[in-house]
Amino acid sequence: MQFKNLFKQFTRFELSLWITSLIIVTASFFVCSSDNYLTLIASFIGVTALIFLAKGYVIGQILIVIFSVFYGIISFYFNYYGEMITYLGMTSPIAVLAVISWLKHPYKKTAEVKVHRMTYIQVIVMLMLTVLVTAVFYFVLKALNTANLFFSTLSVTTSFLASYMTFMRSSYYALGYAANDIVLIILWIFATLNDISYFPMVVCFIVFFINDLYGFVSWQRMKKRQILNKREVA
Repeated sequence: MQFKNLFKQFTRFELSLWITSLIIVTASFFVCSSDNYLTLIASFIGVTALIFLAKGYVIGQILIVIFSVFYGIISFYFNYYGEMITYLGMTSPIAVLAVISWLKHPYKKTAEVKVHRMTYIQVIVMLMLTVLVTAVFYFVLKALNTANLFFSTLSVTTSFLASYMTFMRSSYYALGYAANDIVLIILWIFATLNDISYFPMVVCFIVFFINDLYGFVSWQRMKKRQILNKREVA
């Protein structure tokens, strides 16, 4: 399916959500008279990625890889090394693996990915890895004198959970990202208190939070529809 044809699969609500999200992040950027255009570009890429992810389209994962690079650069400039390392060293590589996973598991030869229900063993492995990753990153970030260490570490935890569930094609990936959005809203509020030009990042993750909530609803519908179609075929 061609890229332009993907938009034809969007509902009016999804198109409205995407366009409204772009307008909001753009407005916040110019209201703050920010000259950090990286934040605006990152916001555009991120918003677009989330609406594609909500549809279960692999192009969303590709955009997440690109967003991670921009976001890592932005985080570096504010000394949020935890965010930089997390997105460049963890989120981006896992997103690349997710692209491969999603391409290997299409739903009936469509652009939509096949939703996977994680097994108990997979959930236990995910939780064990999350504890390990969190512990390792805590000491690394502490050694780097990372700003707002607690929330930076919590961001690693929520980001890993979201990335892992995305790779596993779980419908709960969006709740992981929504939790990460809340942490990032707090982090960038702290940054904004020092430099108002970072306020667009606060708005960006508020918009992301709304989009991720919709992503969860969308994937729950996808899962039910795919299960129902499987039963009808059987």
